[in-house]
Amino acid sequence: MITNERADELFREYRRTHDKAIRNQLVENYMYVAEIIAKKFVGRGVDYDDLLQVASEALIAGVEKFDPDMGNQFTTFITPTITGIIRNYFRDYSRSVRVPRKLYALTARVKAAINDYYKEHGVKPTVKQLAKELGESEEDILEAMEYKSPVSLDSTVKGEDSDVPLYEVIADDKNAFDSFDDRESLRTEIKKLTPTEQQVVNLRFVKGKSQAEVGKILGVSQMFVSRAERKIVEKLREALVK
Repeated sequence: MITNERADELFREYRRTHDKAIRNQLVENYMYVAEIIAKKFVGRGVDYDDLLQVASEALIAGVEKFDPDMGNQFTTFITPTITGIIRNYFRDYSRSVRVPRKLYALTARVKAAINDYYKEHGVKPTVKQLAKELGESEEDILEAMEYKSPVSLDSTVKGEDSDVPLYEVIADDKNAFDSFDDRESLRTEIKKLTPTEQQVVNLRFVKGKSQAEVGKILGVSQMFVSRAERKIVEKLREALVK
């Protein structure tokens, strides 16, 4: 891992020379950012390898565009860039997927049959029972049960106070403070936060809980957690750039 100062020197040199070796060195140095963001969106209907490919392409494009003289660190610049491109990928992917009509219809029938069976018997039916009930092969039943449609991250879910974007309430797989370079100073500033703010940091960014999960644990609304999270990050940024 190279220092921010050295990275800025390399960015300036790349803008001057367009040397691909320098670009590749920068991409390799910041690849961890692409990996963190890609992992955050795993489980939404797209494989991790595909997400990492999208994030990596966004990272390369970001390295080629970044100007260190604009006053921002590269991690601050590239994180929302990669996130936005992945969100766009999800939106385009969900529009492009066309499920065979038979599979789509069978999936609905299987769900209904499972619900009816559970209401009557108190347990879920086996694949063999479903196949017999619906007059389908066990292979088709399994395919229908395993099918998951891709979820758009722009879709909303019901929050405590209002509908909120899905991407705001899913759990984080990595510490969101990885972009802060001075870890010791970060730990010092976190200790200065209020007890509630420290709980939010621990639950959200150490244990990887979603905002909704943190709200339930602390007995507050999801929107309270969302506002607290933004306030905490901004407070730490201000303290660490002084």
